[in-house]
Amino acid sequence: MAGKQKSKRKLEDLSVDEFLLSGFDSAGEADSEDDTPTRNGQKSRKKAGQSAAQDKGDDKKKGKASQHKDSLSRLKSKDPEFYKFLQKNDQTLLNFDDTDSSEDEEERKYHTLPKQLEEASSDDDEEQGESTKKSKKTAEAIKVTEKMVDEWQAAIKDEPTPRLFREITQAFKAAVATTKGEGGDPCRYKVADSSVFNALVLFCIRDVYVALQRMLNLKPDKDQKKPVLPSSSPKWQKYQVDIRMYLSGIVQLLSCLTEATVISAVLRHANQLVPYYLCNPKQCRHLLKQLIKQWSTGEETSRVLAFLALNKICRQKQDTNLNPILKQMYISYVQNCKFTSPTVLPMINFMQRTLTEMYSLDTQASYQHGFIYIRQLAIHLRNAMTMKKKETYQSVYNWQFVHCLYLWCRVLSTLHPSDVLQPLIYPLCQVIVGTIKLVPTSRYYPLRIHCVRALTLLSGSTHTFVPVLPFLLEIIHQVDFNKKPGRMSVKPIKFDVILKLSNTNMQEKAYRDGLIEQVYDLILEYFHSQACSIGFPELALPTIIQLKAFLKECKVANYCKQIRQLLEKVQENSGHITARRQRAAFGVADAAAVAKWEKQTEEEGTPLTRYFSQWKKLREKEIQLEISGKERMEDLDLPEIKRRKIQEKKAVDKKEFKDLFESDSDSDDDGGLKVKDKKGGSDEEDDDDADLLQELSDLSDDEGVGEDHDGASDDDGGGGDDDDDEEEGLKPRSRPNSCLAWL
Repeated sequence: MAGKQKSKRKLEDLSVDEFLLSGFDSAGEADSEDDTPTRNGQKSRKKAGQSAAQDKGDDKKKGKASQHKDSLSRLKSKDPEFYKFLQKNDQTLLNFDDTDSSEDEEERKYHTLPKQLEEASSDDDEEQGESTKKSKKTAEAIKVTEKMVDEWQAAIKDEPTPRLFREITQAFKAAVATTKGEGGDPCRYKVADSSVFNALVLFCIRDVYVALQRMLNLKPDKDQKKPVLPSSSPKWQKYQVDIRMYLSGIVQLLSCLTEATVISAVLRHANQLVPYYLCNPKQCRHLLKQLIKQWSTGEETSRVLAFLALNKICRQKQDTNLNPILKQMYISYVQNCKFTSPTVLPMINFMQRTLTEMYSLDTQASYQHGFIYIRQLAIHLRNAMTMKKKETYQSVYNWQFVHCLYLWCRVLSTLHPSDVLQPLIYPLCQVIVGTIKLVPTSRYYPLRIHCVRALTLLSGSTHTFVPVLPFLLEIIHQVDFNKKPGRMSVKPIKFDVILKLSNTNMQEKAYRDGLIEQVYDLILEYFHSQACSIGFPELALPTIIQLKAFLKECKVANYCKQIRQLLEKVQENSGHITARRQRAAFGVADAAAVAKWEKQTEEEGTPLTRYFSQWKKLREKEIQLEISGKERMEDLDLPEIKRRKIQEKKAVDKKEFKDLFESDSDSDDDGGLKVKDKKGGSDEEDDDDADLLQELSDLSDDEGVGEDHDGASDDDGGGGDDDDDEEEGLKPRSRPNSCLAWL
């Protein structure tokens, strides 16, 4: 027993292997033998252990509480006055129970599960929900009416106050929130009627700017070029929050509007508020984004107003705003010139001119932008020349590439003379010439014409010699103008809005007509830019030789007429410059004397410059007609054939034939009547004869008109007689004579 008890006592100290080797069955039997007394002993020991643990826990629990109670008792001896004060005012603190604090400490130490689980929502969400509910209630409670708008308008004109301005900005915020739809920020006011919305927006656009100027006591200084910023006012901090809210509302309103007139009104108001936007950089960035969007995609008036606001912002804070604005405007320009049509072309020209004006604000920044973007164009061209794939060709032969070339030609031409931008002229010319030579086929003649026009602009404005004429003279030698066209075209080809010709276009007569017209225009424009140059005779000599060779080969009268006229004007100007040059007393090496001579010649004028000014006016009218979609024949006063009804035709023909037969002698009249009697004529037969005569007259008129048109289309045909015949064929009074001829 002693061994078993000893093994029992050491059972907790045994390892797993020792426990398995020991005889635990005998231990179980021994346990079963002494089952009752041992279990009773274990229970008693467990109860004793539990009570001892509870006593120790109670001692620990009561330890801190008793210490606190002892400190309160010591307080009686240390500070009797304060102890008396506690006895009078807080008895619960002195009547301290040891178990209370221990239970509280125990509860704090261990987490206890609640009896009922609450919904998974934080206090912040509940507070936000309550606040949104309250804001909705207030929004529903305060509804803006037209009467309120009228009262605000009258009050702000009399004496604007901070409270009044805050109410107006809150109402304006609510009005703008209606354009967003549901889910916006809570507003104090609610605008539910469209008439109230219009009245409120109109009131803000008209009166808020003036009220702000009065509240901040801002007076523009006439001596200073830059206007006074609102942040310089001592009252700025007081109104800054409300002003920022109002400025954000204006930007949000611009982004939601679709009506052109309303957008223009809001843009005018935003232009007035530019100084306020400059004091709030965040709102200014949002405004710039909307202004660039309107400048590139809006209506004509909206584009102009947006550009004025952009220009104003750049001028007043050029250091911080100019570079990002130029970058965003260039990107928007490239994005919106991807497609070109007669209606879009004026907008693209407007963006080119306005962007050029923005680049003129700072030539140093313009050089950096120009260098980067011209280099990008050159990289695209280099990839197309080296890889020679369809994708790389398309990256160059597209509208975006061509319009970018023309933009930089316009920038360099407008800002000339500029020492900063002068180095960009040569690489730009090289890129344009490389673009022309990339695919030098007749299919891409329209693109060549665009590039030549850009080079002509750059050469004439910067006084830089660019060999443009060979690209134009190559056209008249490559195309066979004597070949008969494969098909006739109804409308002329608009070279201004195409880059590539189709196979059907190249077979039409309008293709050759348009080429001759474009070559005539471009050669005339280039020679006009060089008309006052002292070396004009030498410059024009190769062109004169090649134009004469073309006149010898071409057999089409209309083409020869235009080229001969151009040749005469060039020769006349060359003779004029030669005559003036012979009277000059200086040498070629004297650059100052040459420049003075050219300036004097330009002031006096040359035959080519005088002719070009007259031609330019007529050409602009024709281009406007083409852009508007009208044909040139509408300006000609051609006679019209008025078709009469069948009954009216019969009556008129009877009357005309009656007059004709009455004008003859009596014997002829009798003979005519006898013939009718012999044939047994009656009224019905007379009607049949009249119908026959009418059919014959219509047939003769049709054939006569056809003959006249054939004669007019013949290039070598005579002029005056054919025109007379055509006019007679178109006049209705010639019908009886043609009928008699057929009889």
